[in-house]
Amino acid sequence: MTLTAGGRTETGPRALNQDWLEWDLDLGLFVVADGMGGHNAGEVASHLAVQAIRDFVVESAAGSDLTWPFAYEPALSVDANRLLTAVRLANRRIHEEGTIHAALEGMGTTVVAVLASGDQAVMLGVGDSRIYRWRGGALEQLTSDDTWLSTVMGIADDDRSGSSHPLKHVLTRVVGTREDLRPEVRQEPLLPGDRLVLCSDGVHGRLDRGAIASILAQGGPPDQLAEALVREALARRTGDNATALVVAAG
Repeated sequence: MTLTAGGRTETGPRALNQDWLEWDLDLGLFVVADGMGGHNAGEVASHLAVQAIRDFVVESAAGSDLTWPFAYEPALSVDANRLLTAVRLANRRIHEEGTIHAALEGMGTTVVAVLASGDQAVMLGVGDSRIYRWRGGALEQLTSDDTWLSTVMGIADDDRSGSSHPLKHVLTRVVGTREDLRPEVRQEPLLPGDRLVLCSDGVHGRLDRGAIASILAQGGPPDQLAEALVREALARRTGDNATALVVAAG
């Protein structure tokens, strides 16, 4: 399976861009993080998360001598263990930095990440950034939002009836605010023609599934699709940083 990717991030109406994205085709790693915290702490958290995830994915690459920092879960694949461990390490690092430095106390970040190898993709999400899959003309959300509306009130992620709720932005889980974190991880097959979209809520908060599907249906290389998603979110006056990363399987 051959993968290509492209991403775009824009500050939007905010004074600072606290989103961070990174992809590495050789590693098969794709990450989007949306930081939060006072001053520039959100930017620090998202950067630390992506860096820590990448570091462990590199360290745990095939053939490396590795001691697993958390218990290896035999029910999961090797790559699922690698990605899960990478995110748990990112959580630990951010939490420790927030404990050591008063200015960074309480910082955290959402994370969506994909680790792809051959015709398989392992993925997970923490917070309210999302992963979508475009396959055969249909769009499917592959992650669930860790929000008060979704987790506590049972309002579906794509139910716009909660869009004006005062707790719509309250997250029940993020990376870095607690000492440990154990997110759910899933593994999905990759098929030729698949498009994966990783995005922050600055994009999906303004673009519903129909709008995202309409852009992906136009086709084109991943960088153009990512730019179109972010541009449309800005045109619809998103109130946040806007980031999209598109991965194409062929």
